[in-house]
Amino acid sequence: MKLVAGLGNPGEKYRGTRHNVGFDVLDLIARRHGLVFDDWKAVGHLADWRRADERVLLMKPLSFMNLSGVPLSAVRSFYKPDDMLIVCDDVNLPLGRLRARANGSEGGHNGLKSVAEMLGTTDYPRLRVGVGRGDERSDLADHVLSRFAPDELRGVEDAVTRAADAVETWISDGLVKGMNTYNREEGNTS
Repeated sequence: MKLVAGLGNPGEKYRGTRHNVGFDVLDLIARRHGLVFDDWKAVGHLADWRRADERVLLMKPLSFMNLSGVPLSAVRSFYKPDDMLIVCDDVNLPLGRLRARANGSEGGHNGLKSVAEMLGTTDYPRLRVGVGRGDERSDLADHVLSRFAPDELRGVEDAVTRAADAVETWISDGLVKGMNTYNREEGNTS
């Protein structure tokens, strides 16, 4: 069994924000395959994807971003997946750029920091979706909680589509194939 956790903030208030790109990627995968997210023990929304070759759980934590590791840890403890992938936003990447890695630091991302704290390691695969930094003078928290500007929508829609493709590649063919395919693509930022 594999677990894919898309990070974001719960609630309508945060829908469409930069921080919720991880949720957007999982929502697209669910739409593609006719999956439905159900509440699981008040810690997350889970979609159970029973593929011919493997069971995959898609998870959207019901905690705020900076506490993402708590519900993720609960789901991991209960289901004991063989492998896991975290999907999240990254302000250090240009809008639309994808970066898959087998491990690494949280790079200032509070969701990844929480995951690392709860797992006791940074040794887990992650797929980062570039949302851009915006104006360096503006508050970073305000930026990640903002919605995309009209001129960014096409780029983020393309990035979410490619990120969903990358997740499906990870499921079918592994992280190395995903890294070799999607880390090279610059993405459409127009």
